[in-house]
Amino acid sequence: MSKSRLQTELRKQGPFASRAQEAILNILRTSDQFQNRFGRLFREHGLTSSQYNVLRILRGEGQPLPCLEIAERMIQVVPAMTGLLDRLEKQGLISRDRCTQDRRVVYVALTAPGRAVLERLDAPVQELHRQLVGHMTRAELRELSRLLEKARSRLSPSAE
Repeated sequence: MSKSRLQTELRKQGPFASRAQEAILNILRTSDQFQNRFGRLFREHGLTSSQYNVLRILRGEGQPLPCLEIAERMIQVVPAMTGLLDRLEKQGLISRDRCTQDRRVVYVALTAPGRAVLERLDAPVQELHRQLVGHMTRAELRELSRLLEKARSRLSPSAE
């Protein structure tokens, strides 16, 4: 039996313990490589992937959101959401306002400079998407998404 591409990349001598192990390691390796590429792009614009995600969430909503709702919508769990928002506010990319009816709630809004950063990133992000998965057909991308969603379907929201 010939070696899989992952075995070759990892210089693994023997076979994987199972197909499940090979699939998980493929997911993790792909995720790491994609995150590195996106991280490099965002750093060029003074952002982290998580900061970019916050800005995209706010732009997509089109209005201020409570901090907790932003945290729930994040692609990756961020343990220090307050610190993340502090840094974005210090850069002038977001603003925060405490709710007058419930002082525990803080609303976060995208500022004009935050919107401008996103607009500068729109084309480079689309180009990176094309570079990373543009060789796959629409049907393959749909199937990949379906399979990844199926893989996550057994996870409870609290496990994420």
